[in-house]
Amino acid sequence: MQDDARYLKRKVTAGSLDVHPTEKALVVHYEVEASILGEGGGHVLGERKEGQKIIRVKSLSPSTDVGALARKVVEECKLIPSSRLPQVEQLLYYLQNRKSSPVEGKMEKKEKRTAKPRDLTPFEGMELNEEASITRVDEYIELLYEGIPEKIRGSALILQLARNPDNLEELLHNEAALGALARVLREDWKQSVELATIIIYIFFCFSSFAQFHGVVSHYKIENGSLRRDQDKAVRKYHGLLSKQEQLLRVSLYLLLNLAEDTRTELKMRNKNIVGLLVKVLERDDEELLVLVVSFLKKLSIFLENKNDMAEVDTVERLARLVPCDHEDLLNLTLRLLLNLSFDSGLRAKMVEVGLLPKLTALLGDENNRQVAMRILYHISIDDRFKGMFVYTDCIPQLMQMLYEHGEEETEAELISICINLAANKRNAQLMCEGNGLKMLMKRALKMKDCLLMKMIRNISQHDGPTKSVFIDYVGDLAAEIRAEEEEEWVLECLGTLANLTIPDLDWELVLKEYNLVPYLKDRLKPGSAEDDLILEVVIMIGTVSMDDACAAMLAKSGIIPALIELLNAQQEDDEFVCQIVYVFYQMVFHQATRDVIIKDTQAPAYLIDLMHDKNAEIRKVCDNTLDIIAEYDEEWGRKIQSEKFRFHNNQWLEMVESRQADESEPYLYDNDNDNDRTDLFYSADGITPADGSVSPDFFNDLQPQNGDLLHTGDGNDVFDQTSSSPGRPATAYGFRPDEQPFYQYS
Repeated sequence: MQDDARYLKRKVTAGSLDVHPTEKALVVHYEVEASILGEGGGHVLGERKEGQKIIRVKSLSPSTDVGALARKVVEECKLIPSSRLPQVEQLLYYLQNRKSSPVEGKMEKKEKRTAKPRDLTPFEGMELNEEASITRVDEYIELLYEGIPEKIRGSALILQLARNPDNLEELLHNEAALGALARVLREDWKQSVELATIIIYIFFCFSSFAQFHGVVSHYKIENGSLRRDQDKAVRKYHGLLSKQEQLLRVSLYLLLNLAEDTRTELKMRNKNIVGLLVKVLERDDEELLVLVVSFLKKLSIFLENKNDMAEVDTVERLARLVPCDHEDLLNLTLRLLLNLSFDSGLRAKMVEVGLLPKLTALLGDENNRQVAMRILYHISIDDRFKGMFVYTDCIPQLMQMLYEHGEEETEAELISICINLAANKRNAQLMCEGNGLKMLMKRALKMKDCLLMKMIRNISQHDGPTKSVFIDYVGDLAAEIRAEEEEEWVLECLGTLANLTIPDLDWELVLKEYNLVPYLKDRLKPGSAEDDLILEVVIMIGTVSMDDACAAMLAKSGIIPALIELLNAQQEDDEFVCQIVYVFYQMVFHQATRDVIIKDTQAPAYLIDLMHDKNAEIRKVCDNTLDIIAEYDEEWGRKIQSEKFRFHNNQWLEMVESRQADESEPYLYDNDNDNDRTDLFYSADGITPADGSVSPDFFNDLQPQNGDLLHTGDGNDVFDQTSSSPGRPATAYGFRPDEQPFYQYS
């Protein structure tokens, strides 16, 4: 060959596929690369050129088999690889269902189109459940060949990508995506303002960078007539919306008047009136919203309607109206929320959607303060939400309101919510900040305000620094414990004192100075006062009995027999039994009163009877008390241990018998006449002989427990107080009576 021999190489690369904008045809984009090669195969000269091929499918009709036609197109057009068969089917399917353009069917009757666009703020985008991925752009493009909802979804996913500047370069090179978006905008923008807005926003993302302005111009997005037509459509839509809302107002007024008849209202409920009204809450016309909220408020007084409102997310839609500038709408919304707040599930929903701080802010609004406070009161009933008030300005505002009342009677709503919130430890600490407790005590003592003292009593129940603040007011409270005072007032003062389990407090001095022992003893008699007051007297005795000197004083006064008499009278009341047993525990804890309890009363016998009570709290206190008695008194120790062993032995026998009665279960023991050996059940290796007596040696092996005796060797046994004694039982029921929500307001 000659040295200057040359070879021509031609390469065709298929590009993107799209549909023709006006004809029934597919457009195949391709690129031709021509190269001149030298004899050795080296590149000498080359040139690239882009082109497109139009494949007309005029035979395409609604009855055409799109799959078969797609296969035929792929077979005849060498520019389309077989791997793109699904895309060809999608494009043909789109052409098959596309409305005729003015060029295609000038003589066809123009179809009337109605659109129901939604307002969409372009910079907010759409709420989608999926995260867009740049690797799935082809999937999103396929959605642009479906119906309007799919096109909206596909364009919204592409918008997610376009809002990230890092993705713009890659989207720029995806001509199929940009071409499809431009085509959808040209053809379908009138059908959906939302779709057009999203697509324009996609190209807006490109227009934010100067290097992409050519892309926007190339796809002719900045079309003046298109923009004018869109503005015209939006104005038309708002005009239609205004007329529609006027029609809704008239219709709803008519229905509201008809609903005065409960039978007619029932018919409306059967037609889902609640669901229809709640949908209208999405509107922005304030006069229409006033009517809708009034209607819902009227319906909400019936349980069935309230349940319907709970199912259609009414609270979420009402939350956006709090607060609002329209005074009547705000007041009606709050009153509707008040009706709904009687339902615990809807109260939880109010907290969930963020109404708590909004309602707190309305405490400063004179016109809406009362109804806002009533809703807050309902929320304060639930223990789950009491602690959330700490993160609002509610408590400082409530304390300021209490302070401003002066000598006037406190509003029922105000004091009710304060009583409930005081049952939470963190709220109580906020209430005591600064001179908070001083103000409360001064006002309560001056006005003899039982409800205010109930709030103080709730504050006093919390352990920690809050309780120590009450030391300054012990004398003031003790001075109110008199027979001349009203029982309700004495109950709250006594309950507050009983909560003050403060180690450094000299209870002996308090009891003597204010002569409280006779009062306490007199109130222990059954029928001497209301049960609530008698119970608080028992709790008070348990509190002061932690002091050794006080316990001795009370024992000498004859209070222990009075407690046993009360135990007999109230043996069916678990709360009384639990607190009385705790007093016995405190008495046997101290050496000065131990002999009185063990030798001079039948308290140990009562405790043995209560060892296996069905109430867990009672059993716990009994066990602690009996352990101390057993350690101190050998005779009672044998009785106690025998009773414990007898009880557990009976449980064991019942379990064995139930196992053996079930033939499907394997036997626990061999059947070598062992059942006749009763010593297996009544002997414990010399600890408990077969006659049922208890060996004293058993007690020598006991290690000192919390509150147990320590044998010092000098005959003076003392209690181990290296660790604190078991605290006073909160209650026999799992909660303290003063922790319950206060229902004064209704």
